[in-house]
Amino acid sequence: MIVRISGEDQFRLPDADAQRLNELDNRAVGAAEQGDEAGFQELWAQMLELVERDGERLADDELAESDVILPPRDSSFEEVREEFTGEGLIPD
Repeated sequence: MIVRISGEDQFRLPDADAQRLNELDNRAVGAAEQGDEAGFQELWAQMLELVERDGERLADDELAESDVILPPRDSSFEEVREEFTGEGLIPD
């Protein structure tokens, strides 16, 4: 799975981590829908950390279509709340 952190880099995430990212995404959707900003921010941080820690950063000259695009790290809760609805960023 190729994951882009908007405004930053693309990462090749191992298949084993794709399910974990999806689980975090689903939980983040629940937090966003409930208006739980603190819970959402914690889950959002875990998603970014997972991608950066376990993902392999793609070279600048390597072009690949992203399977998932995460909003910019500095997005506000209100900005990303609209994206974390329904099936979230990663459709089941």
